Amino acid sequence: MREIFENIPIIRYEGPDSQNPLAFKYYNPDRIILGKTMKEHLPFAMAWWHTLCATGTDMFGRGTAHKSFGKEMETMEHAMAKVDAGFECMQKLGISYFCFHDADLVPEAADIRETNRRLDEITDYILEKIQSTGIRCLWGTANLFSNPRFMNGAGSTNAADVYCFAAAQIKKALELTVKLGGKGYVFWGGREGYETLLNTDMKLEQDNIARLMHMAVDYARSIGFKGDFYIEPKPKEPMKHQYDFDAATAIGFLRQYGLEKDFKLNIEANHATLAGHTFQHELRVSAINGMLGSIDANQGDDQLGWDTDEFPSNVYEATMCMYEVLNAGGLTGGLNFDAKNRRPSYTPHDMFYAFILGMDTFALGLIKAAAIIEDGRLNAFLQDRYASFYNGIGQTILDGSATLTSLACYAESLGAPAMPDSGRQEYLQSIVNNILFS
Repeated sequence: MREIFENIPIIRYEGPDSQNPLAFKYYNPDRIILGKTMKEHLPFAMAWWHTLCATGTDMFGRGTAHKSFGKEMETMEHAMAKVDAGFECMQKLGISYFCFHDADLVPEAADIRETNRRLDEITDYILEKIQSTGIRCLWGTANLFSNPRFMNGAGSTNAADVYCFAAAQIKKALELTVKLGGKGYVFWGGREGYETLLNTDMKLEQDNIARLMHMAVDYARSIGFKGDFYIEPKPKEPMKHQYDFDAATAIGFLRQYGLEKDFKLNIEANHATLAGHTFQHELRVSAINGMLGSIDANQGDDQLGWDTDEFPSNVYEATMCMYEVLNAGGLTGGLNFDAKNRRPSYTPHDMFYAFILGMDTFALGLIKAAAIIEDGRLNAFLQDRYASFYNGIGQTILDGSATLTSLACYAESLGAPAMPDSGRQEYLQSIVNNILFS
């Protein structure tokens, strides 16, 4: 088999003093952190769509990166070459998982039966690669947003025929996910929303999305899928009003429609930014509701109002992410690099530099998050701040024995409550900075 990335070696850990651009400075897969290897804490995944398909095309210009891998584009030969390139890339980087949309794998045919035949052919080849390399599928999904038929969404469409086509794609994507041993299946509602209520039946659309999800769960379980389903919240772009705006909105939707037992959330860093939240906030909301499943690891640009999908470089944000993940007991899914090179970074070397950057960023974030936990001052402060709820009148509130009358009587005996203890935000931030940069 020909080597596609001929001038790229296997990427190894060389430590923070290394100046080799094709080496890890912080990601040491065998290093033990809080009782587990770094590789176990950080189940990295390659996004098929960005890594193997995206060329840097934007609304103002053609692509700059060449992703033909020596074959004619939009052919099955090219689809096979993308498989070869993807697995070579993952092997050289030591990445254990990949994620895919159905449309990433093969060119869509004019007839869905032919598209499905192509999908069967390519996944036979991917399965051979899985068996020979041990690299696994983290999750699969169906692209229900790119084709013009989905201009008004898939589950939220106004056209029953389009809804049926979406169901057919989901059915096939679920079959492929099971075939490839995927740990999860994602619903990314890229166009599940609306532009104006003047032409929208919101209740019907949300009910129909839930119906489609229930049908997907029922079918998946019937063919042996035992993994988690995920919703990936996104607040805007392309639709002005997305039904999956943020983690809290998605959790409310899942509970309203009785889907919470089968679904968790796939949280993307850049989507949190677009929702006006921090990445840490969205992870915490998911975790305290028992729905933290998987992560799309990227970052956005605070000065731009769209989904830039940059490879992560912000160590502070990665540290706070891993702090949440560690406190939640880890992920049931993984860390998918839903990220792409900047348009002027168009060479194969740039692609590997980007993955090294992202993997090192999260490795350093893991190291520093573990140090914060082991330091113990943040956790001790948190316990002290809420100590009044763990004895006396506060304990009656937590154990459910308090009534409005009993609390009112206690308040009268006080005359006036003392001021709450200081939140000491700046002190806590200085602790984090000290651990990060010491």
